Amino acid sequence: MRRTAGRTALGAPAAGPGTGPAAGPGTAAAADAPASPGGFAPTSASAPGPASVPEPVAVRQQLRTEFPFELPRGYVDESGTVHRDGVMRLATARDELIPLRDVRVQENPAYLSVVLLGRVITRLGTLPMVHDGIVENMFASDLAFLQDFYRQVNAEGHTRAAVECPHCSEPFEVELGGSRLGES
Repeated sequence: MRRTAGRTALGAPAAGPGTGPAAGPGTAAAADAPASPGGFAPTSASAPGPASVPEPVAVRQQLRTEFPFELPRGYVDESGTVHRDGVMRLATARDELIPLRDVRVQENPAYLSVVLLGRVITRLGTLPMVHDGIVENMFASDLAFLQDFYRQVNAEGHTRAAVECPHCSEPFEVELGGSRLGES
């Protein structure tokens, strides 16, 4: 059977005496060997694994892709039910490109926001599905709200920052970009 060079805890090849087939757990040459020219020292069989080499702690942040909202007035369906609470997801490039092929958008570019919002609103009240027909029947104030919300979520991101009170050390959030779009 053919053996390849041993590996250290980090996955780099081990070098130096005591790494061949004759080396065993009791071989002192592996523990006493100087570092190789590449800077890697051979490891002994009794060397601790992860505790000997501290690994950087990577903090993963989940990308937030859905954002809840509440319409100022609410969408009124055919039965008279008002739907105000909803969820909008981040738009993809496809979401912004596909409406450009729509005949209604080609004839009237102002219709783009209606079609686009119909694609990115994933939930509105108890409606089973949200589409551009629902968006075009919303009140103008709700449409304006959703257009601003879309811009904030997709183009500008959030302008809130977590801060701490210098007097009482209580954490809270502040709006850095003003309370409305366009303010600073």
